[in-house]
Amino acid sequence: MAGEGPGQGVLDGSAWERFCDTLKMAGAVVLRESVPSDPLTRTEGYRYLSRLARAGLEAFVERADPLAPVLFRPVHETVKMGADNPDNRYEWAAISGAHEYRITGTRGTVHYLGLGTYGGTYGGGKTGETGYVEARDLQIGKDGTVEIWVSRERRPGNWLPMKEDTGQLIVRQTFLDRAAERAAELSIERVGGDGSPSPLTPARLEEGLTKAAQLVVGCAALFANWAEEFQAHVNQLPQFDPVKSSAAGGDPNIAYYHSYWRLAADEALVIEATPPVCESWNFQLNNHWMESLDYRYFTIAINKHQAVSQPDGSVRIVVAHEDPGVPNWIETAGHEFGTMCFRWIKASEHPRPRTRVVKLAEVRR
Repeated sequence: MAGEGPGQGVLDGSAWERFCDTLKMAGAVVLRESVPSDPLTRTEGYRYLSRLARAGLEAFVERADPLAPVLFRPVHETVKMGADNPDNRYEWAAISGAHEYRITGTRGTVHYLGLGTYGGTYGGGKTGETGYVEARDLQIGKDGTVEIWVSRERRPGNWLPMKEDTGQLIVRQTFLDRAAERAAELSIERVGGDGSPSPLTPARLEEGLTKAAQLVVGCAALFANWAEEFQAHVNQLPQFDPVKSSAAGGDPNIAYYHSYWRLAADEALVIEATPPVCESWNFQLNNHWMESLDYRYFTIAINKHQAVSQPDGSVRIVVAHEDPGVPNWIETAGHEFGTMCFRWIKASEHPRPRTRVVKLAEVRR
């Protein structure tokens, strides 16, 4: 029978066929009846699948060895998923609860630095948190150097816990001012290893292709389901279930407000909030697929540092297709609808942002 035994699917070609069949199955997500069928959403949907495939192959074929882990950026300007934060630098490494690791490098001056261990992957099963630590709780050298032990058993000094089912390390760096802040520079090594990767085998490649395909179909389906749920409260910002966000690899220090937005050409979405004491906050606009809009060329997000506040300390954010000539304008970048996200980061409380849709002319007045 084709594909019997570890790696046999590579030797007889069935593993590649399954990989391609799974990608084809992921395409059905784009054609769901609940998904808008306009040309832009459909085009972005297929591009999204291609981006997920790129991320999956990079993570699970090229950099999947827990014996020789490498921190790399799986999500960035042209690979996006799950309302990726434009203020963030995401890094990921494959690790295993069967081993111990050491992270070394420099802290930098980035506003927020958090490291978490997680089990599973988006497309391959449970992704719950198995350990978390942030920079403010770390011992940092006077020269900015840092060393963190990653293990199941507690270690002296800086320690990031793992569990038996831990399979991934995620590093989040959150900037308030990218132009002024310096990123942390970190690397990871397996304790007791020589840094050499495991030899490529048919079994390893078959596993990598399977996980990469699972990421594409699993991630696409997960966030398509979320986007469908968000349409029950269009242009509102209710707090998202923290259990769901944690299971999808969300930062435990963040309160998320995910939703859907939709505006006519002559409308604006006004978002008002009085920020509590917090490390930071931000708001961003995404497309239907929960990809952040292109923040390289458009102002589609705003944070605590960038926002212009009202005299009473509150903030008013205006989402509109055209520049209304007021502070804190968020561009729609050619989109008529999509998803959106507001975050409180390490906030003393979590007030729900207030929203209302008004005519654009009213905002201009």
